[in-house]
Amino acid sequence: MALPFFYLSQPAPDDLVQLDEDTSRHIVSVLRMENGEELHLTDGKGWLFTATVTDAHKKKCTVTIRERKFVERNVGSVGIGISLLKNVSRLEWFLEKATELGVAEILPLICNRTEKQHFRFDRMQQILVSAMLQSQQVWLPLLREPQPISQVVTHAVYQQKWIAHCTDTDKRSLRSEGPRDHAQLLLIGPEGDFTPEEIELALSHGFEPVALGDTRLRSETAGMTGAVLLCVR
Repeated sequence: MALPFFYLSQPAPDDLVQLDEDTSRHIVSVLRMENGEELHLTDGKGWLFTATVTDAHKKKCTVTIRERKFVERNVGSVGIGISLLKNVSRLEWFLEKATELGVAEILPLICNRTEKQHFRFDRMQQILVSAMLQSQQVWLPLLREPQPISQVVTHAVYQQKWIAHCTDTDKRSLRSEGPRDHAQLLLIGPEGDFTPEEIELALSHGFEPVALGDTRLRSETAGMTGAVLLCVR
């Protein structure tokens, strides 16, 4: 049976670690773990810690780290830039699935046709943490604050840059590209798609137009499809 899995939000320079109150309460009050029982911790930066409960206090549980293991990413770094969506639950669904699939960076975009620009960063970050733990991963995606698409396009440093849009022009199929060992960034637009000016700006900064399939997808579905094609070997 897999060991319980928890997020360590602070670095663990020493072997003796005091966990935060929420994690302590879950370990002691919900799971009823006692001294001597083992669990897993991750810092979301590739480290997997195997630890033993040494003080089962429900507000400040202390554990002793017995083993440290660094886990490399299994594919090159994948970033998804996706417009904020009018229905926030659809964006939250995308964040969860992108985390499960192994996306390394998520860049919420503010585009000309973005309808809703409110973004609860703390809530979104917690969705990523929960999805990372649920899928037993040790890499937490880097979540950026919402940025104008012009800023993302002009400052992107990824080796391979893609933009998925609905304009009827020649495009490569992202399906034929697949996972690679270098960093890739895919941009997904809002419900009304990118404007011609936004597409032209991206192309002028080295982004290549790609198609995600034969049907028109919702933004969150397009983001998830792109994540699958770029992350899953």
